[in-house]
Amino acid sequence: MGIGEIIGLIIFGAVIGILARLVLPGKQSISAVVTVILGILGALIGYWVWGALGGGDTGGIDWIRWFISIAAAALLVVAYGAITGRRQT
Repeated sequence: MGIGEIIGLIIFGAVIGILARLVLPGKQSISAVVTVILGILGALIGYWVWGALGGGDTGGIDWIRWFISIAAAALLVVAYGAITGRRQT
């Protein structure tokens, strides 16, 4: 994995993390760094699930992979809140 791929993953993870927090009701009490980390993990899970479902390169934007990644990141945000005891308000 090259430096460009790492930077791309961080940016993609940040976007996924922000979108995941937007789809959840209420306000989540987590930092920006945690949002990016959970977004990166959600993106990686989304890539894996999309590949396991037989998804491949569509030659364009893989919307299904994006939705899977956002859903995975949203679940991670909820799980993080449950583990750390932080409530959504």
